[in-house]
Amino acid sequence: MAASTDNKDNVMEAKAVARHVRVTPMKARRVVDLVRGKQAVEALAVLQFAPQAASDPVRKVLQSAIANARVKADQASEAFDERNLVISEAFVDEGPTMKRFRPRAQGRAARINKRTSHITVVVAPNQKSKGGNR
Repeated sequence: MAASTDNKDNVMEAKAVARHVRVTPMKARRVVDLVRGKQAVEALAVLQFAPQAASDPVRKVLQSAIANARVKADQASEAFDERNLVISEAFVDEGPTMKRFRPRAQGRAARINKRTSHITVVVAPNQKSKGGNR
C-alpha cells in the first residue's frame, strides 16, 4: 500500500533539465543553492532579482519544471496550484568542456577551458499542504 502512495507522489513530481548551458558549474551551483528547498513561486522571485548571471538559466529551468507540473496535473485531471509546489531537488552537473587556445608570450599557447553545465530542477507538491492543516 505504501508503494501506491509513493507512486502517486512521483506522478505529481515534475522535472526539467537544461543541458549544455554555457555557465560554469561552480557559478551555477551557487545560484541553485539559493533556491533549493524553497517554494517555487518564492524561488522565481529570488532568481529574478539575483545579481548572478547564472540565475537566468536556472530561472528558465524552474519555469519549465512548473509548466511540466501543470501539464501532468492536467493529464491526471487534478487541481493545480503552483503556490503549493516546492523545489524538492535541484542540482548542477558538469557538461562537456570546450577547449580553446589563446596565444601567449614568446610563441606559446595557453589552453582556455569553456565549461558547460547540466542544470536539473525537480518540483513536487508541498507535503504539509496535503495534510490540510495549513
